[in-house]
Amino acid sequence: MSGAFRIPRAGRLSQAKTARFSFDGQSYTGIEGDTLASALLANGVHLVGRSFKYHRPRGFLSAGAEEPNALVQIVRDDARKTPNVRATVQELYDGLAANSQNRWPSLSFDVGAVNDLASPMFSAGFYYKTFMWPKAAWKSLYEPKIREAAGLGVSPDKPDPDHYSSRYAHCDVLVLGGGAAGLAAALAAAETGVRVILADEQAEFGGSLRFETGARIDGQDGFAWAQAAVARLSAMDNVRVLPRTTAFGYYAQNFVGLVERVSDHLKAPGHDLPRERLWQVRAKRVVLASGAIERHMVFANNDRPGIMLAGAARTFLNQYGVAVGRNVGVYTANDSAYAAAIDLKKAGVNIAAIVDLRDNPTGPVIDEARALGIEINFGRAVIRAGGKLRVSSMTVQPKNGGGERTISVDAILMSAGWTPSVHLFSQSRGKVAFNDETKRFVPGTYAQDCVSVGACNGTDGLSATVDEAYAAGAKAAKDAGAKTAKGAKPKVDASESWSRGMLGAAPGAGPDTTVKAFVDFQNDVTAKDIRQAVHEGMRSIEHVKRFTTNGMATDQGKTSNMHGLAIAAETLGKPIPEVGLTTFRAPYTPVTFGAIVSHARGPLFDPTRKTATHPWAEAQGAVFEDVGQWKRAWYFPKAGEDMHAAVDRECVAVRTTAGLFDASTLGKIEVVGPDAAKFMELLYTNPWEKLEPGRCRYGIMLREDGFIYDDGVVGRLAPDRFHVTTTTGGAPRVMNHMEDYLQTEFPHLNVWLTSITEQWAVIAVQGPKSRDIIAPLVEGIDMSDEALPHMSVREGKICGVPTRLFRMSFTGERGFEVNVPADYGQAVWEALWAEGQKHGATAYGTESMHVLRAEKGYIIVGQDTDGTVTPNDAGLDWAVGKKKTDFVGIRGMARPDLVAKGRKQLVGLKTKDPKVVLEEGAQIVEDPKQAIPMKMIGHVTSSYWSQNCGRSIALALVAGGRDRMGDTLYVPMPNGVIEVEVTGMVFFDETGGRLNG
Repeated sequence: MSGAFRIPRAGRLSQAKTARFSFDGQSYTGIEGDTLASALLANGVHLVGRSFKYHRPRGFLSAGAEEPNALVQIVRDDARKTPNVRATVQELYDGLAANSQNRWPSLSFDVGAVNDLASPMFSAGFYYKTFMWPKAAWKSLYEPKIREAAGLGVSPDKPDPDHYSSRYAHCDVLVLGGGAAGLAAALAAAETGVRVILADEQAEFGGSLRFETGARIDGQDGFAWAQAAVARLSAMDNVRVLPRTTAFGYYAQNFVGLVERVSDHLKAPGHDLPRERLWQVRAKRVVLASGAIERHMVFANNDRPGIMLAGAARTFLNQYGVAVGRNVGVYTANDSAYAAAIDLKKAGVNIAAIVDLRDNPTGPVIDEARALGIEINFGRAVIRAGGKLRVSSMTVQPKNGGGERTISVDAILMSAGWTPSVHLFSQSRGKVAFNDETKRFVPGTYAQDCVSVGACNGTDGLSATVDEAYAAGAKAAKDAGAKTAKGAKPKVDASESWSRGMLGAAPGAGPDTTVKAFVDFQNDVTAKDIRQAVHEGMRSIEHVKRFTTNGMATDQGKTSNMHGLAIAAETLGKPIPEVGLTTFRAPYTPVTFGAIVSHARGPLFDPTRKTATHPWAEAQGAVFEDVGQWKRAWYFPKAGEDMHAAVDRECVAVRTTAGLFDASTLGKIEVVGPDAAKFMELLYTNPWEKLEPGRCRYGIMLREDGFIYDDGVVGRLAPDRFHVTTTTGGAPRVMNHMEDYLQTEFPHLNVWLTSITEQWAVIAVQGPKSRDIIAPLVEGIDMSDEALPHMSVREGKICGVPTRLFRMSFTGERGFEVNVPADYGQAVWEALWAEGQKHGATAYGTESMHVLRAEKGYIIVGQDTDGTVTPNDAGLDWAVGKKKTDFVGIRGMARPDLVAKGRKQLVGLKTKDPKVVLEEGAQIVEDPKQAIPMKMIGHVTSSYWSQNCGRSIALALVAGGRDRMGDTLYVPMPNGVIEVEVTGMVFFDETGGRLNG
C-alpha cells in the first residue's frame, strides 16, 4: 500500500509504481509521480515542521512553490544535504530521505516551543528594541545566540560534489507558465514559426487544469488537452519546452533567469547529468502566464497542521489521489473552496461543514454542494481552530457575533480568493494598478516588451483566459517578426467560475483580539503584528514589511502580502492603493548557489588566461602570480635562489645587458576611424591631433571627477588608427569606458573600437643590448636611433611574421616592445631568447618589472593611485595638454578641493637605514610621539629592495609631499618606528640618459 489516505481510482498516478522513502527516520511508501508532500499526506502525516519564531507545529499549506511551512532537508549522502526544500515541490524517488528542520530534540516535542508561551516578548519589531543592555553582552551573548538561532535549515558543511550547467538562449517569444494561458500563448506563437521557449516550474504542464475537474477544451478533459498541447509543442523544431523550470528573475532588456531542476527527482542521477541548469534567456517578447495564488483565511490558530488551502487539497486529490483527511471542514469567502468540497465528497470523504463568510451566495457549485448533502453555513466565521499537533476542530460563530459551535474535523480547507501572481511583472519594473472592483493588483504600466495573460492579468474564466492568451501569443510572434498564425484557437467547452473573495483578517481576528491569526506563515507574522506596526508609526507598507518581516525572505509575500496590506490599510483608515504594494524582488523562489555559480568554482572560479609564452616559462621553472585573470611569470629562480636572489639577479641583468619580459597581458585597443584623433583628444588628457604617425605618447585617462582612471602608451599607426595600451587589470573597464562615451556622449564621431588584447603577444626586450638582440631578426625596419627614436612605432616583420615594433621603455633602459600575432608569440620569444643568450640576456618576471619601474619613478595605476589621485598629485602635469579646452575630467580637475594646498602627492622615500624595506600600505606620520590615534599624513604605495641602488626605495602619497623634500617623516610599525626621508621619485639614472643606450 502507498498510504491509508490514498483514494482508489483517484488521481493520475499508477499504483503499481511504488517508491520507498523516509521522513525523520520513519519509512513510508509512496508512488512514483508523488511529491514528498503528497506521499506524506497519503500516509496520514501532516506535521512536517516548526515555525521560524514561535516553533509552532506546522503542516502543509499549499501544493506548490508558494509553500511557506513544509521546508525540509533532503539527504542523499554526507555531502548532499539540501536544506529548506519545499516538500510540495520535491518529487519522490525510491530511497529519498527527508528530515524536518528547526526543532529539537524531535518534531513532536520541540523545546523551542517555549517561544510560543513567551510570545509577548517576541512581538513585532522586538529586535529593534531589545538586546541593548548591558552593552558588553551583545558580542558575548546576544549576537552568538541570535546567529545560532537564525534560519531554519542547516547549511551543508562539505563541498558540493554535484555539477551544474548554464546556458544562454535567445528566442523570439518566451512564455513563462504552462497552464491553460501559457499553453494557448505558446501554441499561437509557435504556429507562426518563430522561436519559442515555454517554461513551467512543475514536472507536468497544466497549471490549475491539474485539479480542475470541470474544465474541457477542444472536446477533451482540461488536463488531457494540456498534455496533448505539450506533446504538440515538443514535436515542433522551433519550440523548446522546459518543465521543472522556474523563472526566478526578470531583468533589463527582456533578460530572464530560469533554473531547471535536471536530476533532483532521480534516484541515481548519471554522472553526465547536471543537478540544475541555469538558463539565461534573452527574448524579443515575453508572455507572462504565471497564474494566481490562493489566499488563506486569517483566523485564530489558522496554522495548525491539517489546515490548508482548498486548491491544494484539490490538487492532492485529483492529481495524486490523496485525501487530506477523513472528516474535512471548509472555511471560505469564495466559490473555489466549494469545488474542493464537492470533489472530496464524491471521492468518499466526509465534509463536516462548509462555513462561508458571505451572507447569501448563489451559484451552480453551491447548489451542487447542497444536493450532495453537505452542510453549508452562510454568514458565519471560523473564529478559531482546535488541536495542537493536528487540527481537531473548528469553532464557528455568526460573523456579527453570537453563539459558538464547535465542529470536529481532522482537516480544514480555506480560501479567501486568488491573488494574481505579479512577481515577474513587478521585477520587470512594470507598475501594477489596483482594480477597485475586484480588489486586486494587476499589471498596469509595462516597462518592457512583455504582456501578462490569464489569472496573473486578473482575467477571470477559462474561456476569456484562453482567448486572451492565444491573441497575446499571436501578437507577440507578429511583433517579433512572424507572419500570421496558421493554427486554430483552442475552444473552451466547459469551465469553472470562481468569485472574488476577501482581503484582510476575518471575524475573530479583528482589532479587539490578541489571538495568533497568521498572515505570514513563514515569518510568524500575525494580524495583530501588522496592527502594532501601524500603531507604532509605520505608515508605508514597506516600513510595515520591515518592522514585522511580513512578505520577506524566500516567501516574498506570495500568500501574505495582500492580507497584510489590507489589515494595514484598515488600521490606517486608508484605501489599499494609498498604502501601496511592496516590491517583489528576485528570486521568485530560492535559487541554489550551485546553479548560479555553475562551473565557476575551484580552478574554474575565474577564467584563467595564459599568454603564448606560458609553456616556455613553466619549462624554465617560473613562479607565477595571478594578475587579474592572467597567470604571469613572477620571477625565474635558478637553483638555490629564493625570490629575493632571483629578483636581484634579474634587475641587475636588465641594467647591465638585457632582459626579456612577457608584456602580452597589457590591454590593447585599436581606435580606428576618420575621427579617431578627435576621440582620443576627448578621452585622454594629452593632445593627439598633432602626433605624427609612427610616434608614441604616454597618455592619461581620467574619470569625470578628475581622478586618474588608467594610463598607457599610445602609438599612432596612421592618421585614422591608434594602438592604445592600458594596464593589465584595466583593459575591460577602459574598453567599456571608451565605448560608453562613444555611444552616449560622442555618437557623432566616426570611430570604431576593437579590443585586440589577445590578438597580439608582446615581448619587451629591455637593456643596453636590446637593439643588438632584436636587429638581426627584424625585416623592413631601420633600427637606428635616428630612424627609430625613443617613443616610436613601426610596422614590419620579425622572424618572418608581422610585427608592430614599439621603441619604448618601462625600465628606463633602451627598450623595445615586440608585438606579434599571438599564434607566433612563443616562436618569436624563443628566437629572441636564443639571440639574447649571445649577449647574456635573462628572462625577468613581474616582480623585477615592478622594481625596475620604481627605480625610475614610473607609476602603476591602482597601486600608486587609489581613485583619488589627480595628474598633479602624481607629478604628471606635463601629460595634461595646456591648450586643450575639453576632455573627460577637465572640469573635475578644476574643482577647488582638487587644486587646494595640502593634497596628498606622490613622492619618493628613502629609509634612514638603507637595509630596511618598508611595508606597502604602511602609514606615515610627522610626529611618532603624538597621542593615539595619530594623525596620518600619507601611506606607502610601492616599496622594494633595489640591488641596482644598493638600498631600499619606496614611493608614497604624502600630504603636501613636494613641499617636504628632504624632511624626515616616520612610519610607525609594530616593531618600532622607521625614519624616512622625503625624496624625488627617481632613484636611478635621474638624467634619463640610459634610454638611448
